[in-house]
Amino acid sequence: MPERSGFGQFCPVSMAAEVFCSRWTPLILRELLCGTTRFNDLRRGVPRMSPALLSKRLKELEKAGIVSVVRGKGGAVEYGLTPAGLDLKGVVMGLGMWGSRWVESQLSLRNLDPTLLMWDMRRNLVPEPLPPRKCTIQFQYPELSPTKQNYWLVVEEGDVDLCYYDPGFEVDLLVRSPLRTMTAVWMGVAKLRSEIDSGAIELDGDRALAGAMQQWLGLSPFAREHVKAA
Repeated sequence: MPERSGFGQFCPVSMAAEVFCSRWTPLILRELLCGTTRFNDLRRGVPRMSPALLSKRLKELEKAGIVSVVRGKGGAVEYGLTPAGLDLKGVVMGLGMWGSRWVESQLSLRNLDPTLLMWDMRRNLVPEPLPPRKCTIQFQYPELSPTKQNYWLVVEEGDVDLCYYDPGFEVDLLVRSPLRTMTAVWMGVAKLRSEIDSGAIELDGDRALAGAMQQWLGLSPFAREHVKAA
């Protein structure tokens, strides 16, 4: 069990909260449940968390029996979840579903983060609707500073890579949108077709890719609460 003052109660809710409710811990578990295994990739999922604090939380979770650490050749370290950690999936997903249902969506849309949005889209992208060849899809958020405007998703043989710098491949589809609009679509607050029809989202390039965007883009795992309520 992590060394902390705790709540001093024998109740299982209290004891579980001592592990789960530390700052950033639910987000670290979210990343691990999504399949992230490497430290630098975990950082991409929680970009505002300092490396030192991330390392500390991972050690605490390992000590609590929730996170497993595998050290491979050359000292490479990968993180995973123990059976106890995997058993928290329902808790983490339930927390996200509750937030989607009960936390004001316009409030959540104030916390815009293009890096996190693209990272989430990258790991949830559905490759099957895309052609079997390499596909490069550029997302552009014109209102952001030049260093944060452009992101590229490169899909090849079912693998999806996120690039923060131009990878040098021919762009098959350019998606131009305000960050707030794309985030709203991703979270299920707005409908993709409606935003395209209104001109808020502009698509330039392969017409087949553009037409299948909803199929390959998908939605956030937590979006269905908004979709259900619509």
